[in-house]
Amino acid sequence: MWRLNKVRHKAGRQCDSLEALKLKRREHEKALRQARRDRQLVSKRLLLNDDEDMPQVTMDTNSGEQDVVSLFLKLQHSGPEREAHLRTLSKVLRDPSAQLTFIKQENSMHLLVGFLTGSDATCRLHAVRCLHELSHSSHTNVSPACLPATPYLLTYLSGQSTKFTELCLYTLGNLCPDSDIVKEKLLAQGIIPALANCLENQSHNLAVVEAVGFTLSQFLQAKDAAEKIILAVLDSSLPSNLLSVLTSDPKFGLAPAIECAWCLHYLTCSSLNSMKDNRVLLAHGALLQCSSLVVSLGGAVAEGNKEEGMELFICPLLRCVGNLLSSCPGNDLSTQVGDVGIVVALCALLQAYLQTQPALARESAWVLNNLTAHSSAFCSALLDLNLVPGLIQLLPFSQGINTMILRILANIAHKKKEFCAQLAHRGLLSALCATLKMADQEMVTLSMDVLYMLVVSGPQVAEEFVRQGGLSLLEAIQYNSEGEIRRRATHLLEDHLVSYSSYCSDNNPCSSGNREASHVHL
Repeated sequence: MWRLNKVRHKAGRQCDSLEALKLKRREHEKALRQARRDRQLVSKRLLLNDDEDMPQVTMDTNSGEQDVVSLFLKLQHSGPEREAHLRTLSKVLRDPSAQLTFIKQENSMHLLVGFLTGSDATCRLHAVRCLHELSHSSHTNVSPACLPATPYLLTYLSGQSTKFTELCLYTLGNLCPDSDIVKEKLLAQGIIPALANCLENQSHNLAVVEAVGFTLSQFLQAKDAAEKIILAVLDSSLPSNLLSVLTSDPKFGLAPAIECAWCLHYLTCSSLNSMKDNRVLLAHGALLQCSSLVVSLGGAVAEGNKEEGMELFICPLLRCVGNLLSSCPGNDLSTQVGDVGIVVALCALLQAYLQTQPALARESAWVLNNLTAHSSAFCSALLDLNLVPGLIQLLPFSQGINTMILRILANIAHKKKEFCAQLAHRGLLSALCATLKMADQEMVTLSMDVLYMLVVSGPQVAEEFVRQGGLSLLEAIQYNSEGEIRRRATHLLEDHLVSYSSYCSDNNPCSSGNREASHVHL
């Protein structure tokens, strides 16, 4: 049974308020990941101190600005109270106005860098905490002000302290989205090889692995990622190490796997990404690894195991598989994807998430579409395993699911004439009679395409369509429709079904009882 453990990021005081705070943070991060399913989303993350109960700043604006100035002046003088002043400063810097006030102080960033590079470990930790608070700022001019500290943050990624390394990683990840200048500087300073080394050396540390995945994903979502970032990532050890995180080991955490799966998704879907680049990932076994996980997850879901957060892992895996299929040579498909278990898993996911997560069901159908477009063997598997009737039953559903199902059925029909006869035998003709009556013009057009392939495949299929009242249905479409749909209906009637026009009167077809599919709005 598939089961992944949750990551416990940090230990804190054993009190109800802190546990509630951690729960709130997990829910917030889950919401961020959910938002990524339908669009790329650059986000920021704030790690809480171990000993605090509430992340909100309750001070008023004037108080925050005054405290910053006062603390800045105090920190310029040596003394045993520096540690306490730094700790207080990190909390004050949660106030947006205090952040702006701090970066306006002359040499304020150099002061923090001094503590960051000093010999006092506690002061170093509080200094990076201050930088982390600044990196979480909503003001776009705060990130460039932090540039003097970034070389040291990168250097510390090879450190031994999990908490310190994690803070450095999330700080770097937060700094990236606000400024192209910061991003360019970090790339020039070597953040890609630094992340590669960190992931390779800290692969046993789940919290750090998750943080690496988050930071890398921030860079991979940049508009110019294909030109400046992706090639550097592919030339590093990151692809193989990202794939190693995608494991079915029950002891491994779900959160790191989700972050790394999204990184792989961004690598495969870049608008400027070439087929050659995806073949690098294929050479690393990315398609086989992701497909195997989809099979495992699909089997678990089919058995009723829908662990919380599992769908957030399934989504990027599906997108990786779908994108990589287009770059995989047809003769290598069975080797790269594995056996026909993938179609069983995709159908299971499609059915399981149809009502609760229609977007994820649509992703499953999209991958199945890409798979059947490239392989007769997988089309045959859908027929041999009797999975087609389940797909036909989904044609009434909206939200793009029914159109994708029709494309899958069209792929099957296109491969072999024998497949057309099998589709008709499994009830596709009556289903098409229903979809041809839908108001959705795309559904009607796709139905015409599938119907055409079925009708021209052999006289038995054409006769069965006529017996089910198909001629009158096409005549109605020809009369009531316009443009391309009308032309297609005319072509079918006059060029392929005209010889069957006497079939109705000779064979007394069942013109009544045709089932019309109803739209189900999810």
